[in-house]
Amino acid sequence: MNASDLAQALAPPAAPAPPAASPPATILIVDDEPVVLTALKFTLEREGFHVVACNSPLKALAILAERDFAVIISDQRMPEMLGLDFLVESRRIRPYASRILITAVLALPTIVDAINKGEIFRFVAKPWLREELVATVRNAVQRHDLVTKNEVLQAETQTLNTRLSEANAALEAKVKDLEQQRQRLDAANRSLAESYEHSLELCRRILTTYDPILGGQAKALVEFANQMATTDSFTDAERHALRTAAWLCDLGLIGVPREMLRAFRSKTDQLTERERTMMHGHPIYGQTLAALVDNRADVGEVIRAHHERYDGRGFPDGLAGNAIPWPARCLAVAVGFVESGLTKTAAIDGLLAKSGSHYDPEAVRLFLKVSNLVQLPKQVREIMLHELEPGMVLANGIYSPHGLLLIGEGQSLSPGTISKIRSHNQVTPISQRLLVYS
Repeated sequence: MNASDLAQALAPPAAPAPPAASPPATILIVDDEPVVLTALKFTLEREGFHVVACNSPLKALAILAERDFAVIISDQRMPEMLGLDFLVESRRIRPYASRILITAVLALPTIVDAINKGEIFRFVAKPWLREELVATVRNAVQRHDLVTKNEVLQAETQTLNTRLSEANAALEAKVKDLEQQRQRLDAANRSLAESYEHSLELCRRILTTYDPILGGQAKALVEFANQMATTDSFTDAERHALRTAAWLCDLGLIGVPREMLRAFRSKTDQLTERERTMMHGHPIYGQTLAALVDNRADVGEVIRAHHERYDGRGFPDGLAGNAIPWPARCLAVAVGFVESGLTKTAAIDGLLAKSGSHYDPEAVRLFLKVSNLVQLPKQVREIMLHELEPGMVLANGIYSPHGLLLIGEGQSLSPGTISKIRSHNQVTPISQRLLVYS
């Protein structure tokens, strides 16, 4: 470097550098020429860098072993070691430092090869310009910051990946454990359901042992209840209550003497008041006994109310109309049919005759519809009151309880007509069956 170059290096910069927001980068300079070393150190310190100067590459390697640097700048021609060899060795010690080679003899293939292999970041040709040198060093510092930050991010990513793998393994184990628990729970539920069905069947067999007629009636009630429960006329809870009550509704009769039970079937008028009270109390006893099998309140309520009448003259509580649970109203129709002991036709006539008094007309219609007890002409089908739709044609006339014709056979239903039918049913229940042409 000549005197003009040295003067240029020592000249103050055109404008002071802005204060650094972070601690200044530390730079190691290695050059065997004291003048050049001093010039480089002074130039870079004026730019805000912290500079360590060393005139021996061997001593510089010892310094690198003890502390880290953002940038390492080395001259190429030095007696102890070529600059490129020094930078190669420094890379082994401080792989993240940016390495800059200053050389007056430009061996382009060697320099390009060194850059491609990552041994140096940049090279600066002698005589160097201050602006070029400062820009190169700033780029080298930025490169070091990026590399170190990237390394930190990679380490954090690796840590997070490790944690994620551990979490995934733990989650997989948890999912496996939950699946095993679900399988055990499903098995337990199946076992519980089987035990529940066995309990219901056991109750029916107890009834059969006590009185074969009761056992046969219970079986028929269960079949009718299952048929009604297949419709959309019930909620899930109501379906369960109807089916279970059909199994258990007569359990309370086990406490009734057999002679009294036979008399109740054939000679009801000859029962004493005490005997009649005992018979009327059997739904309450049945509710208590059924709770040992199924303690859900709605099941007990249906059993207790299955002998209530739609007109409020039933037992044991004298409930009427919609105050009687809907499944109990349906079960009462099935009980009336099964316990009548009549032929199918006579039993059906009995249900229709008592529709609106003993039984809810809608429950009677549901029972007759699903049980297929009545053979209807192929072109005629029976429906529920809520199933009436505009355009349907009545296959029978609808009459009031006093015999007044409300709507004649063959009339097509309009929305207004359907509304009137339902309004009339709210005031005076329509007890007859509803038949329409298909």
